[in-house]
Amino acid sequence: MKKSMKSVILLIVIALLGTSTFSQSVTGKWRTIDDDTEKQKSIVEVYIKGGKLFGKILQTWDDDGVTPTNKNCEDCKGALKDKPIIGMNIINGCKRDGKVWKGKKGILDPGNGKLYNVKIWLKDANTLTVRGSIGPIGRKQTWHRVKE
Repeated sequence: MKKSMKSVILLIVIALLGTSTFSQSVTGKWRTIDDDTEKQKSIVEVYIKGGKLFGKILQTWDDDGVTPTNKNCEDCKGALKDKPIIGMNIINGCKRDGKVWKGKKGILDPGNGKLYNVKIWLKDANTLTVRGSIGPIGRKQTWHRVKE
């Protein structure tokens, strides 16, 4: 009886760890790629705080994808106007809905200062799909996990 109870407890612990790992799997550092130039644009750290998803820009590059840059968000509105893009939260308070994280006006494009509705999901362990939209019109980006 004791052996079967230990087995049940072990299975429960494994299941809980698996669920925890799954829920954390979108977290980490991700390399964004410019849609037009196909060069690296930024590194975004995605994290969960209070059960919600956030993402902060850690590094940016110029259009050449090589030269580091630290521009300000000239087109942002309100408190973000003219603030440095590095350190700025661009994913804000998304909630999990199954395998997808969603947020109304949940992602900021610092290139144009606009907020978009967002859906974020893992394509695989090293590929994150980020879809920003206004109503039915939107676009998808593929972000790549940064291996440290």
